[in-house]
Formats: sequence, structure tokens, C-alpha cells
Amino acid sequence: MIQSVLTIGAILTVASLVLSFILLKATPKEKFMSYIPGAVFFAAGLILLLFATFGKVEIMGAGLGGWGIASLFAAAIGLIITAILDSFQNAKA
Repeated sequence: MIQSVLTIGAILTVASLVLSFILLKATPKEKFMSYIPGAVFFAAGLILLLFATFGKVEIMGAGLGGWGIASLFAAAIGLIITAILDSFQNAKA
């Protein structure tokens, strides 16, 4: 189960980074649209952790708690890297 949670977390992290990078390049420098994928993954992680307390549900080898932890991991790493990329993009101007 730990391996599936780590795999899901890595895949969600890459998805978050790709979406954030696309939004970072597509929006003006004054907008904060690139942080929305991280915020969505964070909210989804909290909701999945909440639903994990109600009963045992497994999706692709991981319970809802595992999906919540993977989503929170993806949000944290995605937001950190997005902030670094955003600061480098704004420093060039």
C-alpha cells in the first residue's frame, strides 16, 4: 500500500507541475493562476482524508486516506516548485 501511495503521489505531483507550468506561461506576471492546481490538490487531499474516516474504500490499491496523503504531497511539492519558477520568471523582467 505504501508503494501505491508513493506512486500516486509522484504522478499527481507531475500533473500538478505540468498544469502550473502551463498556467504560468499562459498568464501575465501579475496573475496568480499558476497556484490554482496546487490549491485544488490541497483541498482534494483534505476532503479525501475527511472521507477516509467514514469507512474503508480502496481505489487502485490505496485507501482514501492514502489518496489524501498523496494529494497533499503533490500540493506541497507542486506549490514549492511553482513559487520558485514564478519568482525566477518575475526576476527576469
